[in-house]
Amino acid sequence: MPPAPVPSPHLDDYQSIVGAAVIDELRFLARDLKGKTVKMVNSTAVGGGVAEMLNRLVPLLGELEVATHWDVITGGNDFFEVTKAFHNALHGSAYELTRHAQEIFLSYNEQNRQRMQFNEDVVVIHDPQPAPLIRARQDGPSRWVWRCHIDLSNPHPQVWGFLRPFIEQYDAAIVSSQSFARQLSIPQYLFYPCIDPLSEKNKELEDSFVQKVCDEFGIDRSRPIVTQVSRFDRLKDPVGVVQAFKLARKYVDCQLVLAGGGASDDPEGAIVLGEVREAVGSDPDVIILDLPPWCALEINALQQASTLVVQKSLKEGFGLTVTEALWKGKPTIAGAVGGIPNQVIHNLTGVLVHSVEGCAYQIRYLLTHLEFAAQLGRNGREHVKENFLMTTNVQRWLLLLQILLRSGAA
Repeated sequence: MPPAPVPSPHLDDYQSIVGAAVIDELRFLARDLKGKTVKMVNSTAVGGGVAEMLNRLVPLLGELEVATHWDVITGGNDFFEVTKAFHNALHGSAYELTRHAQEIFLSYNEQNRQRMQFNEDVVVIHDPQPAPLIRARQDGPSRWVWRCHIDLSNPHPQVWGFLRPFIEQYDAAIVSSQSFARQLSIPQYLFYPCIDPLSEKNKELEDSFVQKVCDEFGIDRSRPIVTQVSRFDRLKDPVGVVQAFKLARKYVDCQLVLAGGGASDDPEGAIVLGEVREAVGSDPDVIILDLPPWCALEINALQQASTLVVQKSLKEGFGLTVTEALWKGKPTIAGAVGGIPNQVIHNLTGVLVHSVEGCAYQIRYLLTHLEFAAQLGRNGREHVKENFLMTTNVQRWLLLLQILLRSGAA
């Protein structure tokens, strides 16, 4: 089971941010769902955006009297090595799907199926790792949804061909960007991921705390700070960020902060961290921070201290670190991949890049055109407020539950 969460804000706490009308609408939408039950299932309780969103979504739905339970599948290292390879392959990476990998994947899912119970009105399975749990479905009115948080725009044909028969047994699928929709026999819905503006990672912080964190990590706030916050994952291209920084620094004074960590279902993090350290070498202007998942306040402080935020992903499901940076009003440079262009509208809410050289150019440009950079930051915050906050996510779930339960007569 997931660890006990930090006490969550109540719905009324969001009123000062989104307005009373939005909160009233959520209560109205939930009226016909009172007493209904939902189960959320994913592969990790800590680390990564899915766990962060569930940590807030589950109690908010509960406050609206839609009892929502969260369960996490278990597995050995061999299982998570296979699912990490699947994740990369669904993003388009080369991969040979062996019979042995399929057996590992299905065996652990069968163990979880036998361990878990599915008595809720709606069951939501997140991402590919637990997708075969659909085999637990019994005859009856319950509805099953597959929520995919990764970029499916160019999946490995063999891996997608293996997973697709499971997906098409669900009643619906949810994707994070229009470009991720696949040819499926079931309805598909678009749900943008979201951040919680009241969480430790996104709430306003006292400047004294921000200064304390910077002092602790050896960051000089008198000089421009360029930051990327993400797992140490090749698809986040931290080595490319180091290369772009070194190019930009030939023309502008700045320091680079790479703040990340790992997730319990990602066995590659330590290897990638080693690659990053090698690329950095002895450069005193690059600060690498390998932070555990419970350092949300520190991550928040680092983002608030930043002059620019970078998310130079090569593939990306959505990129909640981009959302976090935009919400803090930070000029943001991001890879033009996955769901990022839904957030970063080029030269309006941020800037999009396609290469190391392009990233270096934008670092240099924004650090020498500060008013333009500030305007990007202001626009980005408004864009997040309109589209990517937790209250909007709750609204979408309530609407989808209404549709599913009416069609299923649950």
